[in-house]
Amino acid sequence: MRRAQISRKTAETEITVDVNLDGTGVYDNETGVGFFDHMLDQLARHSLIDMTIRASGDLHIDDHHTVEDVGISLGQALAKAVGDKRGIRRYGACLLPMDDALVRAALDISGRPYLVWNVAMPTAQIGTFDTELVREFFQGFSTHAGLTLHVDKLHGINSHHIAEAAFKSVARALRDALEVDPRKSDAVPSTKGSL
Repeated sequence: MRRAQISRKTAETEITVDVNLDGTGVYDNETGVGFFDHMLDQLARHSLIDMTIRASGDLHIDDHHTVEDVGISLGQALAKAVGDKRGIRRYGACLLPMDDALVRAALDISGRPYLVWNVAMPTAQIGTFDTELVREFFQGFSTHAGLTLHVDKLHGINSHHIAEAAFKSVARALRDALEVDPRKSDAVPSTKGSL
């Protein structure tokens, strides 16, 4: 079973992440940041990754450290759980509509982290949540998971819909990329023999 647990403690945050890549999308996420919890729930549900996250951070300052460090920790957990990447499909993509928003995500579980982020938000905040933190989360996540990740907003006028479409599209792309390829379940998906 492809599972992993990560604990991370700094002067700014204390985080535990538990993931099961072969789950059904069961989630239990508590970071102290309501909108962010809602996004993490979407990520779990639509990727079918079982996910439990507990985070406490310096929210009296702002949400930045908590969101960024959860991204780092979740990325580390995914990298640990996927192991040598044997049998995975490796690539995934999703074009996801949500009302006015249309977001495209494409990713490669390559071991070579790179984020391309073309997602402009029309507002600086969703409630009290700073919209710039959506990118910060995906930067930490993609770097520590070893993902090449491209996310593009094609349409959208509502920041909540845009952010949620981004999380859901990445989730669906992850679901495809992490699935075991029944035609090559014993092979690493690379001509190099390793990723």
